[in-house]
Amino acid sequence: MEEKILQKYDSPVPRYTSYPPANYFGTDYSGGEFLEAVSASNHWEPEAVSLYFHIPFCKQMCSYCGCNSRPMPEQETVKRYFGALKSELMLVSGLIDQNRKVTQVHFGGGTPNSVEAGYLEEIMEIVHERFSFVEFPEIAIECNPACLDPAYVKRLVAMGFNRVSLGIQDFSRQVLNNVNREPSYMPVNALVKLLRSEAPEMKINLDFIYGLPGQKVGSFLDAIRKAIQIRPDRLVTFSYAHVPWVNEAQKALEEIGLPDKDEKAAMYYEAAGLLKQNGYKAIGLDHFVTPEDELYSALQSGRLHRNFQGYASRETTGQVYAFGISAISQLQGVYAQNTKSPDEYIQELGRGIVPVRKGYVLNQSEIRIREVITELMCNRELHWDAVARRLETTADELRHTVRYNKQVLHEFEQDGVIEFDETHIRVTEAGAMLVRNVAASLDPLISPDNKKFSKSF
Repeated sequence: MEEKILQKYDSPVPRYTSYPPANYFGTDYSGGEFLEAVSASNHWEPEAVSLYFHIPFCKQMCSYCGCNSRPMPEQETVKRYFGALKSELMLVSGLIDQNRKVTQVHFGGGTPNSVEAGYLEEIMEIVHERFSFVEFPEIAIECNPACLDPAYVKRLVAMGFNRVSLGIQDFSRQVLNNVNREPSYMPVNALVKLLRSEAPEMKINLDFIYGLPGQKVGSFLDAIRKAIQIRPDRLVTFSYAHVPWVNEAQKALEEIGLPDKDEKAAMYYEAAGLLKQNGYKAIGLDHFVTPEDELYSALQSGRLHRNFQGYASRETTGQVYAFGISAISQLQGVYAQNTKSPDEYIQELGRGIVPVRKGYVLNQSEIRIREVITELMCNRELHWDAVARRLETTADELRHTVRYNKQVLHEFEQDGVIEFDETHIRVTEAGAMLVRNVAASLDPLISPDNKKFSKSF
């Protein structure tokens, strides 16, 4: 993509991990309303159940992070937090139809593997007691490799985890020092071999961030080459989101010096080209997978989908029931987010109160807009008739519901970002980095007085 085109579209747009984005959620939504929605969700689609557990603690705070995380507290607080987490799980799971099957379990953070493994074992024991699973569920955990040793690996495998996402970020010790992140406890290639030897069915993600201080195009490509040699099942290249109004620690990175937008864009495009040359297939905005991965099969058949757990096929994607501070449940017609305060979370669950602080109830138009944007973000291609049939409406009504503007789409087409006609929109390979901009052009919520989002790249 030409530099002038990237410059033209370098503007704040949502990441669209949800629609509407989380900063539109309101504070006038209660825990009681959420519990009513959980009961109602047994009659909503999708029928599948996804479970998310937020573990906010980290042994070391990385300065790039925009997640809800906090330094590791004393063990008594960790114990109380997991006690509350179990209480929330018991309370909410009692309202979910036990005939529904779990397709996804995900532990995120923070650093889930920063706590003693026994805490995770207690959660997984309750999950298996309270739910039934499909034949091949995905049970995944995000891990900081700095906190992962052979003994911990064995316990994760015994708990049934079959996907591990290793937050590598970069192999450069200098880049990691710049963002206050420790390197892997074991050499990463040895860690991956260990995981696969302990569980042959184990799937491995290696996660990287581009746009960090100290990174150059050449050095980032060196990191990707090293990762390719390890051959993970999925390799993820996240764009660093500079949002110092969310995390003040990011201001320190400005002092070190962030790569400019042109170098950052080059990191993405050249890394993507290198990955494709080595047999990886591009998925969505930032994932690259092996040809045999189920996500590639889903993309080929137009069934790629996503929820807060990440990309999945339509068959695997479930309504998300989320537990822990700041966790967001993602039901068909409702979003609900817990308090971000560990103290409030622990105290309220001690009184049997679900500590919801924000929520959003979608109307029919917003459900349609969400489907359009999700289809475009996941499959990079939108066929109006196919989406309309899923939503039991017409293509004309769907285009009327979103902000469909032929002039805007024609401009994207002239810039080489998309191809389109009356029947479909397709994001070109060169325009992949700007898919968020294309989606935003269809979003009626986007206006000149936008709320703050990270930039496109």
